[in-house]
Amino acid sequence: MAPERSSSGSTASRDPGLARPVAERAGWSDVDLRAVDTVRVLAADAVQKTGNGHPGTAMSLAPLAYLLFQQVMRHDPADERWLGRDRFVLSCGHTSLTLYIQLYLAGYGLELDDLKALRTWDSATPGHPEYRHTRGVEITTGPLGQGMGASVGMAMAARRERGLLDPDAAPGASPFDHHVYVLASDGDMMEGVASEAASLAGHQRLGNLITFYDSNHISIEDDTDISFSEDVPARFAAYGWHVQTVDWTRTGDYVEDVDALLAAIEAAKEERTRPSLIMLRTIIGWPAPTKRNTGKAHGAALGDEEVAGTKRLLGFDPGTYFPVEDEVLAHTRAVGERGRAAHKRWRQGYEEWRTANPERAALLDRLREQELPDGWTDALPVFPADAKGMATRKASGEVLNALAPVLPELWGGSADLAGSNNTTMDGEPSFVPSDRQTAEFAGGPYGRTLHFGIREHAMGAVLNGIALQSLTRPYGGTFLTFSDYMRPAVRLAALMKLPATYVWTHDSIGLGEDGPTHQPVEHLAALRAIPGLDVVRPGDANETSVCWRTILEHTDRPAGFVLTRQNLPVLDRDDGVHAPADGAARGAYVLAEASGKAPDVILVATGSEVHIALGARKLLIDEGLAVRVVSMPCREWFAEQPVSYQDEVLPPEVRARVSVEAAVGQGWREVVGDAGRIVSLEHYGASADYQRLYEEFGITAEAVAAAARGSIRDAVEVPRPGGQRVRGTGGPA
Repeated sequence: MAPERSSSGSTASRDPGLARPVAERAGWSDVDLRAVDTVRVLAADAVQKTGNGHPGTAMSLAPLAYLLFQQVMRHDPADERWLGRDRFVLSCGHTSLTLYIQLYLAGYGLELDDLKALRTWDSATPGHPEYRHTRGVEITTGPLGQGMGASVGMAMAARRERGLLDPDAAPGASPFDHHVYVLASDGDMMEGVASEAASLAGHQRLGNLITFYDSNHISIEDDTDISFSEDVPARFAAYGWHVQTVDWTRTGDYVEDVDALLAAIEAAKEERTRPSLIMLRTIIGWPAPTKRNTGKAHGAALGDEEVAGTKRLLGFDPGTYFPVEDEVLAHTRAVGERGRAAHKRWRQGYEEWRTANPERAALLDRLREQELPDGWTDALPVFPADAKGMATRKASGEVLNALAPVLPELWGGSADLAGSNNTTMDGEPSFVPSDRQTAEFAGGPYGRTLHFGIREHAMGAVLNGIALQSLTRPYGGTFLTFSDYMRPAVRLAALMKLPATYVWTHDSIGLGEDGPTHQPVEHLAALRAIPGLDVVRPGDANETSVCWRTILEHTDRPAGFVLTRQNLPVLDRDDGVHAPADGAARGAYVLAEASGKAPDVILVATGSEVHIALGARKLLIDEGLAVRVVSMPCREWFAEQPVSYQDEVLPPEVRARVSVEAAVGQGWREVVGDAGRIVSLEHYGASADYQRLYEEFGITAEAVAAAARGSIRDAVEVPRPGGQRVRGTGGPA
């Protein structure tokens, strides 16, 4: 293999048939052009070496990526977490090399060996960019449209943070002002989440959001004309975006007009009242001799001959792999000095702000450390015992109201279900342009109450972007059954370990008359299957308060509240029967003990079924049985506890166990064991009042007691792998 770096190299040997980029106003020298061409061959070589990947877009977008990282964006390679930096979101994460090569050239710590290790085990260059894995990567992307959705959250969070920290500064004058730059593809534009998020961004007039749409008309199935023919700029204009088009094919030849692109960026930065879309018409894979403008350039290695031909066109030695000339690298790494200088200038204004705003500076310091204020838990409500009860959705709303004055970083709203989700903090203004207030919701650009509209998927992605911005804690509400609409964004939140909170109400057939379309059945099992997501289903109002506290104390994961529409009894925690609700923080705890001796059977329940388990306990006690009831609001938290505690709550020697949850029983066998019984719902619901539904479907105290008797009988038999088979469609085995 030939040397990878040399001090020689020039644009003189570049094929004269390739038009030079137009970059006089941008001030590009021959070294800049050589650097851009180096990006193209590095992308081709990296994919060719690993044997798979996406070279085409990284090649054709080399001028745009170079312009952004070398000239446009405010960033400092020495400090990738600099508060004043611009954010870069590669929504089309499949073209990860577009980002990786710029991080290498700018000096973020990636080196040639990392590019050579693309998509291989333990490399810093995985197939799609991963947050917390590679320095300079702001967000995990890959599923198309998610980056666009999250970027809207980043832009919204920047505005909210400015309102908390520096609301009176002139536009562009605050140390907290920055831009969010997004690179999106045809595929991003096709995904529905991008449309939802773009609509919301236009409504919110997010002038700090600039999106580049790489319109190359190619996807994996080749020409996008086969499936996609809409006028994207017209769509975004209708959303209320500032729209510009830069077409590098407009003359009939392919001319990379960098100056036109730079002018469009400058115009977008001047536009402070609308988000901006710059549609850039490119040819994918440029300038590969035969595979440019084809689906083959999108998602596969070009092949040795095609890579060699590309190098010849660009004036590189076909026998030199991963060529980076010393002059090129020294030139691009100089962006580090420019970044440090920009950082120094920013710091002067930042320190002036700190001196003038000591209380806000203290708030900022706390938020950056992700610390909660001293004594904040004193604000959490404690609910008096009440047999008539309270819906846990209402209890959650009471907690939010109590926390509003002490946790200014906590903010959120609902996907048009605020009254049902109880997600609106009393008296807090809405986050909305001032002229878009309504009679019901007053507010302004720095408000606190979010209105996502009927856009559950975008809500999930926006929450990710807010959490990625790092300073505030977002929450968003909808019905549990509609968590399906959010699932891709929820999964990414878990993958990125983001502290987003989902308020999912109407948790079961307990919502009643709305019927099976709105009654979740399989959702709890499906959500628990997401690694890193805490699924939290409190059993009464006080468990709800404790669970809010526990969720907010975690900063390394998302959590989904699962809350009831119907009232649940607020248990008397001082009656000598029911244990304090603080046990909920451990995920599961002994709520009611077995009357001073080892339990004959353990009943394990979550949420609205806890009181059903307590009712079954009374029936069984009357028969002379010793019955323990365990409330298990969060299986994930319980799994984190020491084994000694888990065994204390669920003694291994007690094989007689029953779980009860108004949802499919999938996953409960591992809790109840081989002799246990699972009281569950193995079919869809129906439209009727919730009391009738629970009775009809066998989720009652009597059914749980019958299951307990059966489990006690099974526990004296030899172990039965897989446990008792379920018979029928609902109720106990």
